[in-house]
Amino acid sequence: PLPRLSVKKLLEGGKGGIADSVAKWIFKQDLSPELLKCANKERDVENPDEPREGITRSFPEVSEVEIDLGAVPDLLHLAYEQFPCSLELDVLHAHCCWEYVVQWNKDPEEARFLVRSIEHLKHILNPHVQNGIALMMWNTFLVKRFSAATYLMDKVGKSPKDRLCRRDVGMSDTALTSFLGSCLELLQTSLEADISRDEVQVPVLDTEDAWLSVEGPISIVELALEQKPIHYPLVEHHSVLCSILYASMRFSLKSVKPLALFDSKGKNAFFKDLTSIQLLPSGEMDPNFISVRQQFLLKVVSAAVQAQHSKDKDPSAEAANTHWKDLNWPGLAVDLAHHLQVSDDVIRRHYVGELYSHGADLLGEEAIFQVQDKEVLASQLLVLTGQRLAHALFHTQTKEGMELLARLPPTLCTWLKAMNPQDLQNTGVPIAATAKLVHKVMELLPEKHGQYSLALHLIDAVEAMATL
Repeated sequence: PLPRLSVKKLLEGGKGGIADSVAKWIFKQDLSPELLKCANKERDVENPDEPREGITRSFPEVSEVEIDLGAVPDLLHLAYEQFPCSLELDVLHAHCCWEYVVQWNKDPEEARFLVRSIEHLKHILNPHVQNGIALMMWNTFLVKRFSAATYLMDKVGKSPKDRLCRRDVGMSDTALTSFLGSCLELLQTSLEADISRDEVQVPVLDTEDAWLSVEGPISIVELALEQKPIHYPLVEHHSVLCSILYASMRFSLKSVKPLALFDSKGKNAFFKDLTSIQLLPSGEMDPNFISVRQQFLLKVVSAAVQAQHSKDKDPSAEAANTHWKDLNWPGLAVDLAHHLQVSDDVIRRHYVGELYSHGADLLGEEAIFQVQDKEVLASQLLVLTGQRLAHALFHTQTKEGMELLARLPPTLCTWLKAMNPQDLQNTGVPIAATAKLVHKVMELLPEKHGQYSLALHLIDAVEAMATL
């Protein structure tokens, strides 16, 4: 239950006392950050008795469940009117952010508390406040668990089992996955705040005249403004590690030692104060590291495509991973490639190949536009076409198929026999889609290419099969 309030208590609560009390109430009600924002807007003068409709109009994203809150928006609006300085939106979001993370820290299984905390953090408009709160959250609540998760995953070389997560990090494996997603969002938010710091002034924290005699502890926002600016490259470095950990947990990747993707400089910089200048990796990276990194990113892309297009999706896993729907993993893999000195085109080509392998041909066709080296891609897709045809001819073994096989050029037959259709994730792709793919390959291959004649034969074979 919320503590009873009195004027004396509020006067002793420091400058943040009022916002702190309201934040505790908001936590109890679990109100969305959007609701705080729209309740802060001016009430519709024409319909003062219909606050909820006004709120729906001014903020359509608020769900119906949240709109059906009776007097809550009115209460918030009244509070804003009485305490325009103490409940300034950034101040209130900062206190809510802190309240949620404090409650999450008491029970890390309540991953949604940390998710909500980050939502409030993102709603803070002033980058100085945002930077400070993010830094305080990281140092006070997150970095210790984050480093524990890193060392655990590095030790076991894969996504750790539930028992180990509880033992070393103090939360279940599903909670850990969500935790890493939240850490990534916090680090990204810090980076964004740092970019806009120079353009925005440090806010002046006002107090209402009636509460000027307030005494007590320093407020969260005052503390936030005392924080130093982050060292951008160091936060980025942590963000890369966090992405690696998050992907490993999200997709239960095997044979992944996160720290093995970094050299000694890179490893030494981890878990240091994010405002400090650290010696970070620079210049050309050892090719062995780049090879390991590339393998990891290809794994992530494969797992992401499989999670999205696999026929036997696990609905419980889908439900557990709320962040998954928001993240564009192949896009993230390409971003990581830039940071990890891996060729982003290799990642893009692999993504196209995986989409076609899963029979998501339309998406594959779209993704081709992002690829630079289309000639190499065409060779890769040619093999995939061969695998599809080999499956259709050798594994179904129809009479017509066998007759067609006898009519094919010997070189094509030999090539098709060497194909391994087991590499395909989806063998039930209609022949018309494969015909379209062969034509696409022909478009991408230069006429002088060594495999051009093979592609021509494939077109004939596919068209003959389409008539069977």
